[in-house]
Amino acid sequence: MSKSKRKSGQFAAPGDRLGVIEEFMPGSGTYVEEGTIHSKTVGYTLLDMLNRKVSVYPLSQAVNVPKVGSTVVGQVSDTQSKTAMVRIFQIGKRMLSGVFSGILYISDASASYVDSMFDVCKTSDIVKAKVVSKANRTFHLSTAESDLGVIYAFCSQCGNMLSLKTQKMQCPRCGRIEKRKVSSDYGKEDM
Repeated sequence: MSKSKRKSGQFAAPGDRLGVIEEFMPGSGTYVEEGTIHSKTVGYTLLDMLNRKVSVYPLSQAVNVPKVGSTVVGQVSDTQSKTAMVRIFQIGKRMLSGVFSGILYISDASASYVDSMFDVCKTSDIVKAKVVSKANRTFHLSTAESDLGVIYAFCSQCGNMLSLKTQKMQCPRCGRIEKRKVSSDYGKEDM
């Protein structure tokens, strides 16, 4: 960056020269090579003339993508007898701008034996799960731990939210009783 262009807010691309270490200290988003400070990322420069420091702030933040071990929240989009498809919209407490797909197999649904995935979750339920693997570009999920499972369930007859009544789910509107693998914090999860 020439002396005539030295001001904050200038666009910088990776590798752009920002100054020398005799003039400035390298800040975030920069690296030093042979005494010259370069931009490490695409963004805008910030020249702190008081502290003689140069930084580059990225145009966008890193994309939040589920990783193995992440706790995710999603809506069940399809339920079959042995699997359920989940549209992931939250990682931890952070909402996503896009949506990722995950699959929950019956073998990863509960710590105890489950005969049918329909006893675990149903289409439109909101579930909290853990990512256990990412094979073939698909997020494989588990709800086996006690704090994982359905956090909001809806009646398959009338669509009303089900209430948890001592190990069974009951619809307060129509009285229907249904089974789910319920999270220990059912109905309490911040959305």
